Amino acid sequence: MNRINNICKQTAGIILAGLLFSCNDYLDREPLSQITPEYYLTEESQLASYINNVYPDILPSHNTDINWYGTFGWDVGTDNMIAKGDYKDYVPGELKTAQTGGDWEFTKIYKCNYFLSRVVDKWKAGEISGNEENVKHYIGEVYFLRAYEYFNKLQAFGDFPILYRPVIDEQEALTEASKRAPRNEVARFILADLDSAIVMLKDASPDGKKNRLSRNCAYLFKSRVALFEGTWLKYFRNTPFVPDGSGWPGKSKEYNANFQYPSGSIDNEIDYFLDQAMDAAKVVANAVSLTENNGVLQQSTEDASNPYYNMYADENMAGYDEVLMWRQYDKGLTLTHGVVQFAQKGNAGQGITRGMVNTFLMANGLPIYAAGSGYAGDDYVSDVRKERDGRLWLFLKEPGQTNVLYPSSDGTHATPVEPVPDITIGNADVYYSTGYAIRKGGNFDAKHCANFGSYTGSITFRAAEAYLNYIEASYERTGAIDGTAASYWRAIRTRAHLDTDYNKSIAATHMSEEGKYNWGAYSAGQLISPTLYNIRRERNCELMAEGFRHMDLKRWRAMDQLIASPYHIEGFKLWGPMKDWYKDSEGNSILIYGANDSRSNVSAPELSQYLRPQEVAGNSLIMQQGGFKWAMAHYLSPIAIQNFLNTSADGSDVGTSPIYQNPGWPTSPNQGAENL
Repeated sequence: MNRINNICKQTAGIILAGLLFSCNDYLDREPLSQITPEYYLTEESQLASYINNVYPDILPSHNTDINWYGTFGWDVGTDNMIAKGDYKDYVPGELKTAQTGGDWEFTKIYKCNYFLSRVVDKWKAGEISGNEENVKHYIGEVYFLRAYEYFNKLQAFGDFPILYRPVIDEQEALTEASKRAPRNEVARFILADLDSAIVMLKDASPDGKKNRLSRNCAYLFKSRVALFEGTWLKYFRNTPFVPDGSGWPGKSKEYNANFQYPSGSIDNEIDYFLDQAMDAAKVVANAVSLTENNGVLQQSTEDASNPYYNMYADENMAGYDEVLMWRQYDKGLTLTHGVVQFAQKGNAGQGITRGMVNTFLMANGLPIYAAGSGYAGDDYVSDVRKERDGRLWLFLKEPGQTNVLYPSSDGTHATPVEPVPDITIGNADVYYSTGYAIRKGGNFDAKHCANFGSYTGSITFRAAEAYLNYIEASYERTGAIDGTAASYWRAIRTRAHLDTDYNKSIAATHMSEEGKYNWGAYSAGQLISPTLYNIRRERNCELMAEGFRHMDLKRWRAMDQLIASPYHIEGFKLWGPMKDWYKDSEGNSILIYGANDSRSNVSAPELSQYLRPQEVAGNSLIMQQGGFKWAMAHYLSPIAIQNFLNTSADGSDVGTSPIYQNPGWPTSPNQGAENL
C-alpha cells in the first residue's frame, strides 16, 4: 500500500457524492443525487453543479465553525484585534512541528485538478454540451478556485509542489509530485491560472446576482497575489525565506541545484510582480466606483441610512457596485450565521486594540499626537470617536448608541442599546476583550438576531482593495506616488470623510510614535518611511476586521522587532474615568486584579492604564515572557513529519524525502522553532 494518501486520497466517486445539482448560487445545499463519473461533466449544468460544491470550501465567507463573528473576526491574533488567551505564534517554543496534520494537504487542489483534467480536453474537442460562453465561464471559475487555494498554500509554506493534474496513485509518481517548487514559481503559476480565468470568465456574474465569480474578481485577486509576492521577495531578500537566499533550504535538494529567477534576478522578479499588481489593480479601480458614505450613523428611523455602512451587512449585496462578489444566506434553508448578533455585542469576545484605534487619523488628516490635531483623548470611548476618520467614527461603538431600529420577534439575541463594555466576564457571548468593539457587519433589523440566525450577505471581494493594491504596488515599485495612485488615494479618503491631502498626513507623521502602536510601521525590524507607512495606514483603516492583517504583516516582515522587544497589546483606558463604570449596586468596584489572584478579571493599573487582555493573570504565557514575542520561523508554517516519512525511501528516514522543511523548523515532532 502506498504511504502517500494525502495527494491522491479522493476518488471521483467521493467527490461526486457531495455535489450540488440544482443551484447556481453560492449556497451550501444538501446533494440531490449521485451520478456515475464516466457520464459526468459532459454538459453545462453538471459543470455548474460540481463547482457549486467547491465554492464554499475555498472562498471566504461567514463560517461560524471558524469564527462566531464571521470574516470580521479573522484579524484576531494581530496588533489590530485580540481575544483573551495565549497565542502560540507569539510565544516562541510553544508552536511546534506536528507529527501529522497541518495545511500540507491537497484535497481542494485535487477537486480542481479532477475537474480540469476531465473537462478542458472535452471542451476543446467540442464534447461539452450547452451554452459555449457558460461552459467557458465555469472552466474559468475552476482556474480561479485552484489559484485561490494555491495562494493559501503560498502564504502558509512558500515553496510548494505544483500539480496541474491528479497524480497517479503510485509511490514513485506521488513522491516525484511532492517536490517543492520555489515560491516565486508557485506565484507565477497562480498568476497563470488567473490569466486563464480572466480570458474565460464573463464580465458579469452569470447568475445576475454576483454570487458567482466575474472577470473583475480575477483581476482583483491577481493584484493581491502579485503584491503579496513582490513585497515578500523585497522584504525577505537575502534570507532563507526566498529562493536562492542565504540559507534557503531548497538548496539542499538536487532538483533545485540549477535554480534561477526567470527574470534574471530577485530585483527583476520583484519588479515583475509589482508591475503585475499595478496592471491588474488598475483594471478594477478604473471600472468600479466606491460605495457612497453619507457620514450618517443611523440612530432613528427618521435618519438617512448609510450605504457604506449597509454594504457590509445587507441581505442582498447585488446592488453595490463596489461588491464584486458576495455569498448569499437563506433563512429558509437554515443557511445562517451569527455575525449580526455579535456585531451588536462584543464581537464574540474579539476586540479591536488601542493600536488599531490610534492608527486612525483625525478627520483633518493629522495623527492624534500632532499639534493642532484636536484629539479629545481616550478617557471615554465617546472621546476617541470625536472628529476622527469617518471609518472609526462610523464603526467604533460607544455605550448608549442604538443597535436596533426595527424590532422583531426573531431578535432573541439582539442588543437594542450598546451597553457599557462587559470586560469582567469570560462568556464570549457578551465579553468585550479590549473594551473596544466595532459594528462592522451590524444590521439594524433585529430579525437577524435570532441565535446564529443572521442571513445577511458575506462580501467575498470588494473593489476598494484594488485601489489600495495599486497605491502600494506603485510606490513599492517606483518610490513615488503617481497620478493614478494619487487619484485612488483621494477617492478612498473622500469616502472616509478624511482630509484628502495625504501629504499633510505624511508631513505630520512621526514614525517613532507610530511604531509604538502599529506593527506595520516596521519592515525587517526597521521603521519605514512616513510615506510608505501612510499607505499602509490607509490600507489598515479601510480593511479593518476584513481578514487581511495576518497576510499583510507577514509579507511586510513586520514582526522582526518583537524578537528583541516584546510588545504589550492593549485595549481601552480602563484605569481612568471609565473604571467607575464597573461598580456593584452598593458602589463598590467589581474590578479584581493581581498576578497571583485567581479571581482576577482585569489587568492591574501598575502594568498600564490600558486594559491588557493577555495580562489579567500570572499564568498567561505571554505575561510570563513579558509581552508578545516573535520567532523568524513563524513567518511560515512547519510541515508535519508524516509528510516526510510518506515520501522517504524507506518510510523512516526523513532525510531521503524530496520535501525539505521550512526555515527554522525541525524535522522532529513536538519541537519548537530554532533561532535564525
